[in-house]
Amino acid sequence: QVHLVESGGGSVQAGGSLRLACAVSGVAIGDLYMGWFRQAPGKEREGVVSSSQGGTTYYHDPVKGRFTISRDNAENTLYLQMNSLKPEDTAMYICAAGAGVFSLGARAYKYWGQGTQVTVSS
Repeated sequence: QVHLVESGGGSVQAGGSLRLACAVSGVAIGDLYMGWFRQAPGKEREGVVSSSQGGTTYYHDPVKGRFTISRDNAENTLYLQMNSLKPEDTAMYICAAGAGVFSLGARAYKYWGQGTQVTVSS
């Protein structure tokens, strides 16, 4: 059984940084494409960044230049380094994973974590 557990969320002031982690069990992350999504209250879930099995990454425009995705295959963990945080980054951040052909769309991701809350104050 595959489990994804996020950690690292919290409250920071604008301009601050946070590092999110997504610990995966039940499957090797090297076999998965993975991504971070976020959902703010009253808004639809949106993609943040996705990473293919081979290391190709795709950042959505709002986070380009500020967020960095990385994998630690030995730890079986996905990370999201978030710098220069803005109040509009406030959301629940959710880790997701899928197998097969790399995809950006949320519907292609089979495995989902519960999320970790990020709150950025101005």
